Amino acid sequence: MKIEKTTIKTAKLVFLTAWLVAVLNLMAGTSPVAAQTLGTTPPAATRTARPMPPTRDPHTPGFVPATELPDGTVPPVAADGNFILGPTHRPAPEMIALTNVPQGTIYNFTMSSADSKVYPGSARNPGTFGTPDPADPARLVVTTSHPAPYLRRVAVYVPGTAAPFLVGADGPDRALFTALNNLIAEKKVPALVAISIGNGGGDAQGSERGLEYDTMSGRYAEFVEQEVLPLVESKCHVILTRDPDARATMGGSSGGSCALIMAWYHPELYHRVLTYSGTFVNQQWPHSNETPHGAWEFHERLIPENPAKPIRLWLEAGDRDNFNPNAMRDGMHDWVVANENMAKVLAAKNYHYQFSFARNAGHTDRAVKQQTLPEALEWLWHDYASAAK
Repeated sequence: MKIEKTTIKTAKLVFLTAWLVAVLNLMAGTSPVAAQTLGTTPPAATRTARPMPPTRDPHTPGFVPATELPDGTVPPVAADGNFILGPTHRPAPEMIALTNVPQGTIYNFTMSSADSKVYPGSARNPGTFGTPDPADPARLVVTTSHPAPYLRRVAVYVPGTAAPFLVGADGPDRALFTALNNLIAEKKVPALVAISIGNGGGDAQGSERGLEYDTMSGRYAEFVEQEVLPLVESKCHVILTRDPDARATMGGSSGGSCALIMAWYHPELYHRVLTYSGTFVNQQWPHSNETPHGAWEFHERLIPENPAKPIRLWLEAGDRDNFNPNAMRDGMHDWVVANENMAKVLAAKNYHYQFSFARNAGHTDRAVKQQTLPEALEWLWHDYASAAK
């Protein structure tokens, strides 16, 4: 295991970091080719272009009532509820790296699948996916997933020795670190540690990433608690809080559903969740009889039928978000409908939540994140910051 200590200060370093991330991606087996088991010849990959998702109207009958914001603005930090972002997404001032604010330290290290007792590694053959079960179209049969090693990158942002922290998926997330530098300097969020964890490789059913992020259980939160956080404390010289109100999760797409899964199955560990284009759809694999519709179950059954949990949730979806991106046609693969349904059930159960429907925006839209991330983080920690003052 290797660790290095760096500080974000110059454009040159940013360029070198991006280059290093690209190299590590290749080394880490995130390329489907690199993840193949030795001695096997993968079938030729045939990529079929996904159709462009349709543009959905936030005022569609059945969608949640929402406040239309002036173009280019974001929801108020102190407000719960549903909002519609206009089509222009300019970066928030806090997303620009500044040299006149204190810079957090970034610690980088890798974790090998060989050292994990929770996720020993898996991958799906490139150019393959799965087929819907003829007896149950909501269940996907995947026959090309197999054991495969990986290296996972972890980047940790440390503003000092602060105890509050945020766990992010699909790391490293440099934009998050830039936002925190500025928000902490402006005292808009507490001085918190950000732990940005890379996934184990691949995507969706049959992959390591899909296993980690789309599985409806407490397993990934337990992996973070048992295998990641102890390394962060020892390598980065911090003591992380055990207070769930001072712990947050964050992610986009399946990383977003994973963020909520962590808090839902372990509310004693996490109370704050931030998601972009959350995959609250039927993408769990392997199949589970307890939650046969995967994360679609959140708005279909779990949230409506259970007492409200102490979770504060910020979520976003774009008007051109994912729509039936794979072979399954089970009525549970529209990301817009899924997030709209989430807003409905969260409101019905009186959760503290803020939902932004973004016009002119695709899946995990970069421009929308650049525009909204500072406000989202400030809203997420708003009650905690008030208590701290």
